[in-house]
Amino acid sequence: MGERIRVLVAEDQDLLRESLCELVSGTPDMVLVGQAGDGRAAVDAAHRLRPDVVLMDVRMPVMDGLEATRLICSSTAAKVLVLTTFDLDEYVYEALRVGATGFLLKNAGVPDVLHALRTVHRGDALLAPEVTRRVVAEFAARRTGPRERFDALTSREREVVAAIVRGLSNEEVAAELFLSRATVKTYLSRLFDKLGVRDRTQLVVLAYESGFVDELRR
Repeated sequence: MGERIRVLVAEDQDLLRESLCELVSGTPDMVLVGQAGDGRAAVDAAHRLRPDVVLMDVRMPVMDGLEATRLICSSTAAKVLVLTTFDLDEYVYEALRVGATGFLLKNAGVPDVLHALRTVHRGDALLAPEVTRRVVAEFAARRTGPRERFDALTSREREVVAAIVRGLSNEEVAAELFLSRATVKTYLSRLFDKLGVRDRTQLVVLAYESGFVDELRR
């Protein structure tokens, strides 16, 4: 077995937090590095314990999950997976804007939770892309992003962005555009730098906010 995924569980509800901690602790390819019951404690734990993935309740006491997510994403390498009760929630959208890689409904089953943690850790594909895109599309129209960043992209880079917006994984992008997976990773790294985003999720958010998605649909 390779290196285990280091997980920090940040959840306000005691029973759910305990359940998630037990799930992570009992999964061979994961290790529970810590837990937190409020947003400030989650930020402190993320800096101290350096998890790979933080399971973050979107609504937390002391410091809300949005601010905690922003601080963690801006100052650590941890990926944040937001836990929420409602998928169409502007709070979730804001969390995606400030750096969360994806989100998970609190009533998700065990297989979904484990799949989400592995997916977010791998950074390979958007979590639940059809739902994530729906949330982004719902709220992004209210904002205006920097359209000029997309004007500087090459035609191939625009094709890669279009594929990512549709929720394709690296393997699927490679197959569709006749590229190697390594080349797709190179394109993504270059796109993140050019567009000033942290990961695939922020790329999709920016594509909607800037109107680039509307251009793709024409």
